[in-house]
Amino acid sequence: MSSLTYDLTLAGLSVGSAAALTGIGLIVTYRATGVLNFAHGAIAMVCAYVLRQCVVEWGWPLWAGAAATLLVLAPALGMALERFVFRPLAVLGSDPAQTLVASIGVFVLLVGGAALVWGQGARDDAPELVSADPWGQLAVVLVLAVGVGTVIRWTRFGRELRAVVDDRRLAVLGGIDADRVAAAGWAFGSFTAGLTGVLLAPYVRLDPYGLPLLVMEVVAVAVAARMRSLPVAVVVALGIGVAQSQLTRLHPSGRLEPLLQAVGANLFVVALLIAALALPRIGTRDALPRTATARVPTPPGVWTVAAVLFLLPLGFAGSDLHTAVQVPALGVVLLSLVVVTGRGGQISLGQAAYAGLGALFTALLAAGRFPGLPRLPELAALAVAVVLVAPLGLLTGWPAISRRGLALALATFAVGVGVSRFVFAQPYAVSGLSLGRPAGFDGDRAYYVLELLLLVAALLATHALRRGRTGRALAAMRDHEAGASAAGVRVPSLKLLAFVAGAALAALGGGMLGMGLRAFDPGAYDPVRGLLWFAAVVVLGADSTLGALAAAALLVGLDAGARGGVAAALIGVLAVLVGRFPGGPYEALRTAAERLRLRRGAALTPLGERVRARLRPVERRAAAADGAPPPPGPPAPDHESRTGGAGGNPKNAAAGRVPTLTARHLHARYDGFTALDGVDLDVPHGRITAIVGPNGAGKSTLFHCLAGTHRPSHGQVLLGGRDITRLTAHARTRLGIARTFQQLAVFPSLTVAENVQVGAEQGRVTDPGAAERALRLLGLDGPVRSRPAADLPTGTLRRVELARALAGAPRVLLLDEPAAGLDTAEVAALTKVLKALAADGAALLVVEHDLDLVADLADVVHVMTAGRIVASGPPARVLDALGAQEAPA
Repeated sequence: MSSLTYDLTLAGLSVGSAAALTGIGLIVTYRATGVLNFAHGAIAMVCAYVLRQCVVEWGWPLWAGAAATLLVLAPALGMALERFVFRPLAVLGSDPAQTLVASIGVFVLLVGGAALVWGQGARDDAPELVSADPWGQLAVVLVLAVGVGTVIRWTRFGRELRAVVDDRRLAVLGGIDADRVAAAGWAFGSFTAGLTGVLLAPYVRLDPYGLPLLVMEVVAVAVAARMRSLPVAVVVALGIGVAQSQLTRLHPSGRLEPLLQAVGANLFVVALLIAALALPRIGTRDALPRTATARVPTPPGVWTVAAVLFLLPLGFAGSDLHTAVQVPALGVVLLSLVVVTGRGGQISLGQAAYAGLGALFTALLAAGRFPGLPRLPELAALAVAVVLVAPLGLLTGWPAISRRGLALALATFAVGVGVSRFVFAQPYAVSGLSLGRPAGFDGDRAYYVLELLLLVAALLATHALRRGRTGRALAAMRDHEAGASAAGVRVPSLKLLAFVAGAALAALGGGMLGMGLRAFDPGAYDPVRGLLWFAAVVVLGADSTLGALAAAALLVGLDAGARGGVAAALIGVLAVLVGRFPGGPYEALRTAAERLRLRRGAALTPLGERVRARLRPVERRAAAADGAPPPPGPPAPDHESRTGGAGGNPKNAAAGRVPTLTARHLHARYDGFTALDGVDLDVPHGRITAIVGPNGAGKSTLFHCLAGTHRPSHGQVLLGGRDITRLTAHARTRLGIARTFQQLAVFPSLTVAENVQVGAEQGRVTDPGAAERALRLLGLDGPVRSRPAADLPTGTLRRVELARALAGAPRVLLLDEPAAGLDTAEVAALTKVLKALAADGAALLVVEHDLDLVADLADVVHVMTAGRIVASGPPARVLDALGAQEAPA
């Protein structure tokens, strides 16, 4: 027994060493560049293939092939990725979610390229660089960990590396060569990826899909170390490796035997699920870039062309028709990503799992093997499978409530890998489970007609999520989640809706795909497919149903008509260009066309220049009529607004019926820093209360505690005597607390009228006329109402944001630096509106740096310093005293 324990420990150390190498590489790359390199496994696979090519195919000595692969190719590949893919993103200041899309693109590109060059078959003749004895591998890991840790902690390069990660632009201003630091980080990360690949390849089947996924499963090691601690990563990797090896001696019995064996053999996947779903998160502030989800206008007639192209396969026969059968099914699967990613703005890398569950449940139901349910006809089985899979969308929807960007990507990827390993790999799923077609649709042509009908139904359902109240709420959540919550949108519920609807569509498409292939094939729904599908939808327009259909045709058609891997390589190329063209190929074509027009544009003669100069005043007057600059002042409030605010409810104007917002003994801390220290504040109705103070005084924290975006550690927030301390932001909005943001929180993809309508639909009072009154009050009821918010100047957007807040008939209005970015005329117009609102009985709280505006606007001023209110009173007295204190300085 002791000998067996020792042997299993050695085997576990070998596996753990490879996992530790992956963790070290991921952490170094992340700390040098801020990028979680999803392509790490693909780089490992490419290096393993290259070493095999050098040694097995070309007959090189092992040492020469290893030196060329690990010391030349791997670092060069990392530096090339940094220079041509990720440096443009960093220079442009792109958010981490955009770099995530690019890294997935690199993954897809390398996988597709490897399939093109070396084929998709598995190989088992990879050369063995280090003997099976784990002590050599463990020594390599420990030397690398100690060396890297020493460099990061004790050298100048390490200090530069930490500075670049904290703030790249500030580091550059400080004289640090950020590009050199990032290139070094990528070179080392790629070296460790290559070393991992060549160490693992002799002991696993080398293929373009399996090895990259195997390496990415151990990303849990880096996440458990919070992407920072190398010792923690090494210890966790070795511990999981040894535990997984020791579990192989257990032989459970009973019905759960296959599942328990799968858990024991995939302990790194279990760790990935725990790390992604339970441990402290990384990248929680990152969202999918709006440019990647912005709707691309569809040119006239394109849908007619698309319909004709999808009808053409009805004239095909034989293998061509059999291949075409896959396109509508995959199109439905990709429409699920349009719902989740395009409509909801959520990163989802696990849609392949839901598609596979749809196919598996359909097959089990049709075969009468689903527990507790009788055998069903194929079409009924498909419908029941969709109903069963849809609630499982909560597996990824629930983590999405508190996660965004990178953290959400890890969670959804973990769910996809978990389903693949623990569901699809079970005996009932891999024992030749067949799947027939519905009665009357057995032939390829008849079944293709059925698929087209189901595709049309899926398109109509997806289109419905763009229209109406739900469509506007989804667009608001996608464009600006905090702004949507402040407008009253129930963001958590809406995220769950998006993921449940996406799971249902993916299950429908997966079941259709399974019936088209007449079998359940687990390999058709592996996590690598999920990454490929996500990248394809994003680069072809995440919010475009037409883009999803084009992606389906591209993925099926290219791989069927050419060598496997062509589609993946093409999608990968498009995805890695996301840094230069965030809107995808459509934006690239538009940009190229504009540059071409500019180059061919005719130059004006001197007479033409004089004529244009004379016409410019006319152009400015036309722009003013269209709403570009602000009006000289707001229109006088009508009777409805004077008696009930924008919502038009006269009963709310009575002083006794408008509750006071109150804060009592508020305390708040951030990472050991006291931001609020026992703050008491009253915001009475019918008056404008202002808060002033230096940066870091706690004004924003107090504002967030009142708005519901931050929960204080102690104290209470009361609305008319009701304790609302634990209520979310959208729940407070529905009670009558509206807010604006220092950084504009408008929804760029919606028009001005739709922005305001979101506030009217989601606010405290549902009033069909509220949006129109708010538009009229803020001077937005002209032609500007139908313009997209993305095209408007700051002054107009400030009015849009305020109109959206007023459309919900608020009782309390919280304004965070409302005059930021406004000129004198715009500030004067804003002042008139705010005074009119206070006169109507609303309670206003203003956090503002412009003391002149505060003096003209406020009834009561509170001065904050070091988390406390140190002075309160009328503006004249408080501001004069404040000015007298600052005069000596």
